[in-house]
Amino acid sequence: MAFSYIHQVKKRKAVPLAFEVDKLINSIENTKSGDSFPTEVSLLTHSDVKLVTRKNNWQFNWAGELNIAAREVYKLTISNNPGIIQGIVSLEVKTDHVYMHLIESAPFNKGKDKIYIGVAGNLVAFACKLSFQRGGEGYVSFLSKTRLIKHYEKSLGAVHFGGHKMVITTEAALKLTNKYFK
Repeated sequence: MAFSYIHQVKKRKAVPLAFEVDKLINSIENTKSGDSFPTEVSLLTHSDVKLVTRKNNWQFNWAGELNIAAREVYKLTISNNPGIIQGIVSLEVKTDHVYMHLIESAPFNKGKDKIYIGVAGNLVAFACKLSFQRGGEGYVSFLSKTRLIKHYEKSLGAVHFGGHKMVITTEAALKLTNKYFK
């Protein structure tokens, strides 16, 4: 299948993403102890949205994302601890790929004092897995802030597709999904 980058924006302006891929590991890792914790990805619910507000230092309007019919919003949690959301991603399944609208690590997983590393990589790998499952051959696209294009090329194996467009191809998607999902 040939990948074609088609992205139509309805009512909302596309947002270039600025997420840090701090480490690609098979789970998430506590920055202090070095302990590794298995994770689960599941759909974000309306009751979850009460926890992930700007008032609680989340950057994006996740309630608004849940209300967009074409988008699927997923949360990352540590297995056996579903009450604490480690990160969130908003995805749209297109005919030939998955488009990543938003991605965010929990406020406590950002900056120099973050608690866990590996959150963003885990969510991007999930987007690739979803693409494989839904017939997109692992292809994932997103818009990047200009200053992070090289970072995503190096950390995710993404290809700069021109402008702010980034694409994760089948080969890079296989590496990511094999890292996180056995």
